Formats: sequence, C-alpha cells, structure tokens
Amino acid sequence: MVRPEDLIPHRPPFLLVDEIVELEAGQSARGRWHLTGEESFFAGHFPGRPTLPGVLMVESLAQLGGIAVLADPRYAGKLPLFGGIDKARFRRQVSPGEVLDLEVRLGRLSARAGTGHGRATVDGQLACEVDLLFVIVDG
Repeated sequence: MVRPEDLIPHRPPFLLVDEIVELEAGQSARGRWHLTGEESFFAGHFPGRPTLPGVLMVESLAQLGGIAVLADPRYAGKLPLFGGIDKARFRRQVSPGEVLDLEVRLGRLSARAGTGHGRATVDGQLACEVDLLFVIVDG
C-alpha cells in the first residue's frame, strides 16, 4: 500500500493525511486523518472545547489532492501548490478522537495547473467541502 509520505513532501507535524484508502493517479483519491487529540493545535483551538481548525481540513484535502496528482507519472518531480480556494463550507465541528474521511476528485489537469473538489466527512456526516485550484511547479 502506498503511504502519503511516499508521494508528497509533507512530514509531521504538517502531514495531515495518515492513510490512503483508494488512489486513481491523476483522477481521485480517498484517505483518512485520524485525530488523536495529541495534536498541538487542539490545546489552543479552543480551550475547553477542542475543535479541528477549518483551515487544516482544507489543507488535508489539498494534501490528498497532491497525492492524486503526484501519483501520475506525468508529474514526477513536480509539486502542486495552492493557487486558490473557492466555495469552502464547514458543516460540522471535528473533535479529538474522530476520524476525518477525505475524498478529492480532480477536475481539469494540465502541465501547469489543475482543479479539484474535496469533501471531508466524519461518520458519513459532511464536515467540509471545497473547490481547490493549484499550480504545478518544479519540485
């Protein structure tokens, strides 16, 4: 099985995808982020009611999208970077101990840029949905 760190350069504490569940190179990916509660951001966001920051949900989806892009041999040695975030919506709080199920489907993909649509759920409940735009640069 392919591990996230086999495809993207991110490393803890900023690797926000623990496992890849399904991967179609250049098309889509499904993955998971297991939130243990030991993550440092929970201590300050928010004391007494630890909640996963929405921006980190978006980043975890972007990392999964990067995995889908970089699994495609056409993009070997490249790095997808954020070009834009559109229509981000947060529907559910995510707490320590929960598992964030991630899904990204890529849209248009060229030599220099691409789009994707991501969804993050917990126990089947939508937590976050976002459209992603990224640029592809030399790694």
